[in-house]
Amino acid sequence: MLENLEPAKLELEGKTYLLPTVRGSEGEKAININSLRKDTSYVTLDNGFQNTGACISDITFIDGDKGILRYRGIPIEQLVEKSNFSETAYLIVYGKLPDNDEYHKFADTLNSHSMIHEDMLNFFHGLPNSAHPMGILSSMVNSLSVFYPEVYDPERENEAFDVAVARVIAKIRTIAAFSYKKSIGEPFVYPKHRYKYCANFLHMMFASPVNDYKLDHVLIKALNQLLILHADHEQNCSTSTVRLVGSSQVNLYASICAGICALWGPLHGGANQKVIEMLGYIKDQGISVQDYLQMVKDKKNSIRLMGFGHRVYKNYDPRAKIIKKTCREVLDHLNIKDPLLDLAMEMEEAALNDDYFIERKLYPNVDFYSGIIYKAMGIPLDMFTVMFAIGRLPGWIAQWKEMRDFKPVKIGRPRQIYTGPNLTDFTPMQERK
Repeated sequence: MLENLEPAKLELEGKTYLLPTVRGSEGEKAININSLRKDTSYVTLDNGFQNTGACISDITFIDGDKGILRYRGIPIEQLVEKSNFSETAYLIVYGKLPDNDEYHKFADTLNSHSMIHEDMLNFFHGLPNSAHPMGILSSMVNSLSVFYPEVYDPERENEAFDVAVARVIAKIRTIAAFSYKKSIGEPFVYPKHRYKYCANFLHMMFASPVNDYKLDHVLIKALNQLLILHADHEQNCSTSTVRLVGSSQVNLYASICAGICALWGPLHGGANQKVIEMLGYIKDQGISVQDYLQMVKDKKNSIRLMGFGHRVYKNYDPRAKIIKKTCREVLDHLNIKDPLLDLAMEMEEAALNDDYFIERKLYPNVDFYSGIIYKAMGIPLDMFTVMFAIGRLPGWIAQWKEMRDFKPVKIGRPRQIYTGPNLTDFTPMQERK
């Protein structure tokens, strides 16, 4: 619920302007500047949109100072403990927990759409084995709009949206698994309808014509938890990209493709891969954790501490608390003694007891442990961001639909402050020096 508050006063060039202010259901306050440029000819300047609310949303609430994350009001801790990814996806997309019939219908629909069109296999065969799985994923998701051109119309009730939701959530895991098989030159493994969402993905990733992969309930549970933890995270870079691209009223698949491309960057979805690379560097170079942290603190050094700190959380990332426990459970279950985990634990303890990092509120985030779990599962480094994309998909879909349903629908069009040359006459080639 959006509550109107007393207007804010803005004084510019001797004039006073009243700007509406609003408060969200969790007490967040905002100044509405929709009429600012029209009334004053001024725009706001906010590089990176760090202090700009581009929308109102009912989906996800984050309190970075208190370390709170909730989907549709439900704490992330409860969802990880009591739910699975399919149920959480339904909650995020449709705004409520499904009843028994709704859940089984949704799960059945996911199963029925898990296969990809056989003609899409030609795309896979035409790609080089060296293609990055994220590049394959974005291309194949975008191609869904060619094979399934139905358009969602928010003005009338129809099943097109429900089918599109099930189709993209179901097929993305198949596309992801096929991308991995393509990269290692193995034949594709098709989904089995008797398996649930996460079990099916692991089956397609690791089974082969000569090896019927044995499903592990601990790994299935861990994968469910990882996907739930990444299912939405408010207006981050990739989600904002989905909304911005979708505001042109392009189809869902193209919007999701744009989100995948945004997520690909090392400053966003590639962060857990960077954590593994950092730990591997420390191990291979024989550097102590304390020496590495000293290098991080040296301003003359370009060394960074990956997996610590967050743009939003100024407290311990609630997802990191959950995933740390899961990480230990997975490694204990698999009886893996991973030196990278030992380094991670040592680094966390050292950083959390170092005034430099405490003063800067640099706590471990979810990326610090998720990569170690994926590594233990056998998922290769270049698939880590793909796993992030599978988890984030429900959030992208929900945010896209919320943006399309909001009235009035406005195409995204940020402004700028121009700093280039003033009016300059064209100089013919022969007169240029």
